[in-house]
Amino acid sequence: MRVVKLLGLLLVVVLVQGCFPNNNDSTKEELLLQGPTMGTTYNIKFVIEKGQLDVNQLHHEIDAALVQVNQEMSTYIPDSELSLFNKSAGDTPVAMSNGLAKVINESIRLGKLTSGKLDVTVGPLVNLWGFGPLARPDVVPSDEALANAKANTGLNHIVIDGNQLSKTLPSLYVDLSTIAKGYGVDVIAELLESKNIQSYLVEVGGEMRLKGFKANGTLWTIAVEKPISNERVIHQFVVPKDNAVATSGDYRNYFEEDGQRFSHIIDPQTGKPINHKLVSVTVIHPSAMTADGLSTAIMVMGPEVGLAFAEENKLAAMLIVKTDNGFEEINTVKFMPYLK
Repeated sequence: MRVVKLLGLLLVVVLVQGCFPNNNDSTKEELLLQGPTMGTTYNIKFVIEKGQLDVNQLHHEIDAALVQVNQEMSTYIPDSELSLFNKSAGDTPVAMSNGLAKVINESIRLGKLTSGKLDVTVGPLVNLWGFGPLARPDVVPSDEALANAKANTGLNHIVIDGNQLSKTLPSLYVDLSTIAKGYGVDVIAELLESKNIQSYLVEVGGEMRLKGFKANGTLWTIAVEKPISNERVIHQFVVPKDNAVATSGDYRNYFEEDGQRFSHIIDPQTGKPINHKLVSVTVIHPSAMTADGLSTAIMVMGPEVGLAFAEENKLAAMLIVKTDNGFEEINTVKFMPYLK
């Protein structure tokens, strides 16, 4: 699974036009707020009537909301809610915050929907391959180490009773970084809407949610990058309308040993990095949290199974497959209306 998206895997690029604020409409202004979060950055553009609200106060509330998300579900913060659960034996249920409960419940739902291709308990495998917070050396694990790590995974070991969380396997380690960043995007989008901001673009480390129009009256347009590691090149323009967008790829974070490249995206069922020709998946969905998880799961599935899954579940998905002659773009029927 993709476990380092929170470290700043930026696969979707915002198209920035001109300076801020935008004065095409003298009664409106298009503003940009930025900052660090989740090991990456956030960029938030929004359109408001001049004088509609205190922008500095809004910026403070955005930072506080993202700090709260981190404190609930980061595996890099030792005393986060999730870290404390991971350190526990799990035999005594612990109370979950509403945020953590929402993300874990969606993780389990998506895990079942994808037949286990999205599994937030693969932390031991992620750490073993050197892509987690433990930052172990870049070496290929032995078969014995791999078997031991796999024995400590499984969504079936997570027990939820209302807002109470426990585990049947004391060593179970939950890593929500395949879905938590998308949740953070949703949190900020909902915060903006609570302030009666109905036109915005929220981006955290490449995951986005958009609504409404720019100050000049045009729809928000974004660009999906070509999946190459040595430069930043636009592959395709997309107009998501009132939706979220998440992209997963295997070309930014990897290590090599003896000439073989090992991706950070781990297949929960093999315990090993994925090894197929699918190099990028973009999903459009109303929820950034759900799009985040689905893009990862389809990446794990590979091109044929991933495309069939997306079509069967009527998902808007763009798959980019590496070929001998470059890249092939494959879009589901539901994705086609969003192409610019």
